[in-house]
Amino acid sequence: MKLSLVDTDVLSAFLRGDEQVAKRVELYLKKFSHLNISIITYYEMLNGLLYKDARKQLSRFESFIKLNKVYPLTLRSVKISAGIQAELRRNGSPIGHTDTLIAGIALANKMTLISNNSKHFSRIDKLDIDNWLK
Repeated sequence: MKLSLVDTDVLSAFLRGDEQVAKRVELYLKKFSHLNISIITYYEMLNGLLYKDARKQLSRFESFIKLNKVYPLTLRSVKISAGIQAELRRNGSPIGHTDTLIAGIALANKMTLISNNSKHFSRIDKLDIDNWLK
């Protein structure tokens, strides 16, 4: 098992109590001491909870964040992301900017991206993807 970055869709499933994802998280935590998410996933989760005015879930999410690690955007990850987006646009198969930023953070930190969104992320060369929902 490789160091991994958990994408928003898988993190949401975990926080909702998805048993399959919980089992994968448990296995991961036996090797690594915490989960890793990107600042983009933090933003997406926070935005969704604030929009729904889900105060109880927001409190639990903030407690969860304190136990785990949030990876920031860096100059390196942004350069990688910009290169990904430019290449995808040239090929006529762009994906959303948030997805390219998440992929850039994963690649910059040599992490496997844990996501259920293989439709988008499989377009990115050299990005190692795993899906804990399947």
